[in-house]
Amino acid sequence: MKKSNGTAVLGTIATVLDAALAANPQAPAVEAVSGIWSYAELDTQARRCAGALWSLGVRPGDRVAACLPNDLGIVAAFHGAQRIGAIWVGIGEALSSSEQQELQTLCKPSVVLAGPNCRLDPLDCVSEAQWAELCGRDETAPSVELDIDAPAGIAFTSGTSGQPKAVVHSQRNLLLPGAVLCATRGWGPELRKGDSFPLTILNLMVLSTLLTAQAGGCSVVMNRRDVDGVAEWIASRRVTVWNGAPAQLYDLARRPDVNLSSLQEIWCGGGDTPDGLRQAFTDAHGLVPRVTYGLTEAPTVVSIDPPGREWHPRTSGQVLPQYEVAAYSEDGSPLPAGKLGELRVRAARSGPWAGSWTPMLGHWEHGGVTSTEPGPLATGDIGTVDADGWLTVLDRKKLVIIRGGANVYPLEVERVIATHPDVARVAVYPVPDDRLGQRVAAIVESVGPPVEFSVLADLCRNELSPYKVPEFWSQVDALPVNAMGKIRRAGLAELTTSAVRAPQRGLR
Repeated sequence: MKKSNGTAVLGTIATVLDAALAANPQAPAVEAVSGIWSYAELDTQARRCAGALWSLGVRPGDRVAACLPNDLGIVAAFHGAQRIGAIWVGIGEALSSSEQQELQTLCKPSVVLAGPNCRLDPLDCVSEAQWAELCGRDETAPSVELDIDAPAGIAFTSGTSGQPKAVVHSQRNLLLPGAVLCATRGWGPELRKGDSFPLTILNLMVLSTLLTAQAGGCSVVMNRRDVDGVAEWIASRRVTVWNGAPAQLYDLARRPDVNLSSLQEIWCGGGDTPDGLRQAFTDAHGLVPRVTYGLTEAPTVVSIDPPGREWHPRTSGQVLPQYEVAAYSEDGSPLPAGKLGELRVRAARSGPWAGSWTPMLGHWEHGGVTSTEPGPLATGDIGTVDADGWLTVLDRKKLVIIRGGANVYPLEVERVIATHPDVARVAVYPVPDDRLGQRVAAIVESVGPPVEFSVLADLCRNELSPYKVPEFWSQVDALPVNAMGKIRRAGLAELTTSAVRAPQRGLR
């Protein structure tokens, strides 16, 4: 990473290992369930993967899809694809066969690398045995001139309330987050960053192997997401930084017995992190979680709490220096600091990272990239940014419930309900109403025995305006979540088989 006239100058993913190779080629680059690769070994494996893909006819601009587990192989395949200018597509193992097929149809990859949980037609895939045989030939692809601003990866939006969109990023987009985080957090070769989210999510590739390579550290790729598995990985692999979903921190906060002593930072993202959860985790383990706000379209982290223990209630950290984030009014005008509106992102116009960020290239549609409209990136999130860059998200714009002309933000209500110690997850959503247009409903997942709905309703009445208090309540054994731990909101009403109407105490 170099600077020129104050602007960040990035290499390519093909050269991202070079500094570590020159400094200490035998240092560990990636550790996973099947072993450890040094930087020299990762470089060799990436070269072999590039050669294998080339032998399959993959050329610059072709899509390479991978439905592979969290292990060494997916890391090498990603680096190999980037070295020949291919466009990487991750297909989640946890997706249903129809969901995997939907992504394959959308992107039309030239090659699909299939692992044990790939549900696509085997005739369309390269099996594990075939891939091992091809890489074993030790072929080298010809040198390819890479354009750092050409399409390099496709990320899928979470699709929590509808069909996911295919977001296209360049190598510049994929490298910048790691460069900024390493610089602003002072990370170097001592970094051992653990990730348990699936690496088929493009943001996770950015925050694992690309970030750690820029630090000269080690990416610890976990194959467990349960509380005991995560704790075992952290302790046995001496993980220094780990990022998890709120549900994972919730589970760890209830286990003060597990050993997390190697951690210097723990991040929480992929969903709202209630202040009570942050405090509970701190009480259990002495480490204050660093809360993040991220976007598939950025990609990855847009704001994060600074290193250390500082945090502000209800916020998701401070905006990183490559960005400017502000709230905008309905007519598209920027609002003063602290005012509520739709959050929009643009490149920083001052400071050492000014002009270093470029927006996503667009969406993959109809066999190519459809560019997005120029101007600041609209996030679809309603929130505020204060004068010091502290960002607060109130809710998704499209999830707002309009009850009798008044706006109800589900996240605001969910944060109150989540303070009850027996609530593990909660989702607030609208139900149609002839008179008011929409009414407010809540569905909860409890830790143990069923929670009394009247107690939750009273909790809400104490903290919220009457029109925001849910009028319909239900409970399920487990709310549906995606690979990032976000609740899948599509179809929530169908889960409500026995909604209970809570007394509303004069509510009209």
